[in-house]
Amino acid sequence: MTDEAETNPAEAMTFEVLRSALIDGSAARLGRLALAGRKTIDTPNFFALTSRGVVPHITPDNVDKHLDTGGVYMALEDFIERPQQHQKRQPPIYDTPTTKRHPRPLHSFTATPPSVMTILGARRIPAVASPMGNTNTSVSVFTSQGFQVLTTKEYHQAVATLQPDIAIPLADLSHHGPVTPTSKRALRMAERTDEWLGSYLADLPSLSKTATYAPIPPVPFPIQWEYLSRLSEDLLPLKKIAGLALYDPDILPDLLTAHQNLTPLPRLSLSAPPTPHHILRHIALGTDIFTLPFLNTVSDSGLALTFSLTPPPPTSPSSSQILPLATDLSTPQNATSLTPLSKNCTCYACTAHHAAYIHHLLSAREMLAWTLLQMHNHAVLSQFFADIRASLLSNTFTEKAALFARSYEPEFPAGMGERPRARGYQYKSAGGDGKRNRPAWEKFEGDGDKKEVGVEPGTRSEGLETPLVPDEVDGTAAALDHMGFAEIEHGAEQK
Repeated sequence: MTDEAETNPAEAMTFEVLRSALIDGSAARLGRLALAGRKTIDTPNFFALTSRGVVPHITPDNVDKHLDTGGVYMALEDFIERPQQHQKRQPPIYDTPTTKRHPRPLHSFTATPPSVMTILGARRIPAVASPMGNTNTSVSVFTSQGFQVLTTKEYHQAVATLQPDIAIPLADLSHHGPVTPTSKRALRMAERTDEWLGSYLADLPSLSKTATYAPIPPVPFPIQWEYLSRLSEDLLPLKKIAGLALYDPDILPDLLTAHQNLTPLPRLSLSAPPTPHHILRHIALGTDIFTLPFLNTVSDSGLALTFSLTPPPPTSPSSSQILPLATDLSTPQNATSLTPLSKNCTCYACTAHHAAYIHHLLSAREMLAWTLLQMHNHAVLSQFFADIRASLLSNTFTEKAALFARSYEPEFPAGMGERPRARGYQYKSAGGDGKRNRPAWEKFEGDGDKKEVGVEPGTRSEGLETPLVPDEVDGTAAALDHMGFAEIEHGAEQK
């Protein structure tokens, strides 16, 4: 393993554009992102998203063994909970000891494989909607103890202490749902982001090993023109910016036209494209690296991805069947299927197991089901990006992207299987929401009928792994009878 460079972080992390596909209006390009001591990443590519520092359902050793990922995105809000009774207590992540294998605290605390890059942001992707707005010096974050305030100074200190490979400075984002900000609010978002980036760079230690990806907020180009000009004319020549973090890739055509000196920088999309169709469109706009929440979502839903950039030929010359993007392994037809999860897939799940086994695991709510699905779905997506890079090399990207759009459904199917148990730090309930976790106990009825406890009529519980016993039942016969879990036979002989 190569020792980490002690030079300017914008110079230590290199990005090389290998080939541009400036045809048919496409700005897609081939590139290579490299950092001393880490796996080289060929672009276009994607970074895995984590929950509390780990890829969901995959242990760090299996990330290194079975996933072809060069980077993982982590959210600071996953680690900085402060209980109400201990508001001044320092989160444990800041006291993490380092080792020779993990010389950086963030790598050490999360046990991330040394070859994998770490990317640190303030909030998860997608972020939980916040009832509180940002202030001039702070943002609202969602921790396991609820919404809390994270000041700009605290975030800067966290980056300096944890030393991620890539850090995304705070941006003034609006997390109040799908409401489009007004022009006045959008201008304030750009101005605050500009101010916060300047203070971040001023607070960053001169010998920091962390590369900075400047955030580009999701507001129209004219509104943030002054901020982008400062990036291009003032900060880029100082070699303090190593890349761009885009919350809306649609700004790229205007950005690249007006500020061509930003073109050599790598572009990380934080926009969470919902389908591979959106990925292809964003690549055509010039995006290099993606964060893809749908990957974890489809795995939790019991779906196995089945798409590829080059779809299989139709069964007959006259066939015009639209192919699904994934298959639901919880459906009855998979109960006896001895085929791999996806044809021609060479991942561990497909070479060692078959669809019927995954169906059984999902039916039994075994954690291994989602582990194998994660391995498979990451492999399918890695191959998808490898095929995209090959098409860019052969100048066939535009043609294959159009064929893909004609061949596959526009959305993923709705997975009907059991989901893993939802945790409180992952979701924020809103008014009218049904229960996300299926109750472990059911109402006992003498006629054999069963009625779910705690689920409103007409709502579908998001069935997930649940505790074996309810906390509120003390185990006595009277308590069990009162809760509906049993009946006391009156007149029975007492022992």
